[in-house]
Amino acid sequence: MMEALIAAGERLAEALRDENEALSALDLARAATLAERKIQASDAFAAAMQAAAKLGSKAEGSLRLDAEAMARSLAALGAENRRLLEGAIALQSRVIEAIAGAVKPLRAAPGYGQAGRVRAAFQAPSFALSARA
Repeated sequence: MMEALIAAGERLAEALRDENEALSALDLARAATLAERKIQASDAFAAAMQAAAKLGSKAEGSLRLDAEAMARSLAALGAENRRLLEGAIALQSRVIEAIAGAVKPLRAAPGYGQAGRVRAAFQAPSFALSARA
């Protein structure tokens, strides 16, 4: 059972490495395509962890060393993934704000309209964005 857990951890580590590489290169399109693979690897790892815990499996001998190395690797890769994802989200927010500011209509400035009445400032409609990381 521990071999299956370690194999699932290695698949998760590989998925994290690939996504981190794409995020480091700011290849956000590639990173987005890798997200599903990371989610599947995370789910498989969680299921293997639950199965090992349910059966009371413990890593012994060389498997223990492998499991400890895998845990350290996953912790480091996960922290790096989080940092890179936060940076990518911040970058995308700045790009969206720049685009929104550039397309702001000229009528946004208050002034005088028909019959000398003060024209109300234009207010862009609200929108929401949701993402799963």
